[in-house]
Amino acid sequence: MKKILADLNRAEVEALVKEQGLPAFRAKQITEFLHAGAPISEMSSLSAVTRSALLEQFEDTAIAVEKKLVSVDGTVKYLYRLADGNVIEGVLMTYKYGKTLCISTQVGCRMNCAFCASGIGGLVRNLTPGEIFSQFSVVNREQGGTAKSRQVINIVLMGSGEPLDNYDNVMKFFELCGEAGISMRNISLSTSGIVPGIIELADSGIGVTLTLSLHSTLDERRSRLMPVNKKYSIGELIDAGRYYFKKTGRRVIFEYCVIAGENDTDGDVQRLKRLTAGFPAHVNLIPLNKVEEKNLRAPSRRAVEDMAKKLTEIGVSATVRRTMGQDINGACGQLRRSYLEGKA
Repeated sequence: MKKILADLNRAEVEALVKEQGLPAFRAKQITEFLHAGAPISEMSSLSAVTRSALLEQFEDTAIAVEKKLVSVDGTVKYLYRLADGNVIEGVLMTYKYGKTLCISTQVGCRMNCAFCASGIGGLVRNLTPGEIFSQFSVVNREQGGTAKSRQVINIVLMGSGEPLDNYDNVMKFFELCGEAGISMRNISLSTSGIVPGIIELADSGIGVTLTLSLHSTLDERRSRLMPVNKKYSIGELIDAGRYYFKKTGRRVIFEYCVIAGENDTDGDVQRLKRLTAGFPAHVNLIPLNKVEEKNLRAPSRRAVEDMAKKLTEIGVSATVRRTMGQDINGACGQLRRSYLEGKA
């Protein structure tokens, strides 16, 4: 595998252009092509000789769309092929306020959460900053967007992988987004609860929206659902969330995957109130999207809505996430898993 051109920030592209003996203005052209999601072979304002020289060092593109599934509700599921042959996935969702792209940060995942297909098979490798960014740029281009006119408005790091387990590459991804004119307020990062990473992210001053995957209100149960809890308890996670708000002023979102008979009791409702008290927080209830390999029961939509109502009545900001893409295996890791097993 050659190097990934999209890994380079603006200063690094400028250094590359100088090294290649090209005019300085070529750096801006190359950077704009990268922001637009163009492969090297389609950087039309560069000479054929320059493109050939770049292709000797770099892959033509960081990722390519291998497969695309479109749901009846308009949700689009992408399977991307990386230059080394690995595959990852992402989801494009359309809301009233615009299009949101869910992107991956790793090939596979080491967190092994009980309700998620991404961790089946473990972690293969981290994605590079350019591989993470290219998920956005390639889909934005496909949707008719350009480097200066985006169709994809929001980015959520909520696909396969744990972003804070790939901290340095994710931080450079944020840098690439900033250079492309993407506001950090349009980016959300979801973590299973790597507390030192949350503290470091808070201290970085980046200020993206932080989403904490809670999914249980009791340590014993959460440790069963999410092994990361054996290292960083619920109390430590909540304290890290409070610290993030204190440092950034950004409201913290708690993701709560509702599993029938597991974490949907009245006791859970009361404990959610106590856990989120004292600082701006919001609970996003997510009906379990059943994974064949996982022995967990999905709740009814009405049961989840009743839980949201109970939370609201006792003063907890709570909503039920709109269920999207169920007919195309919309949950994290499902399409990749099916593809690797020869079913998709």
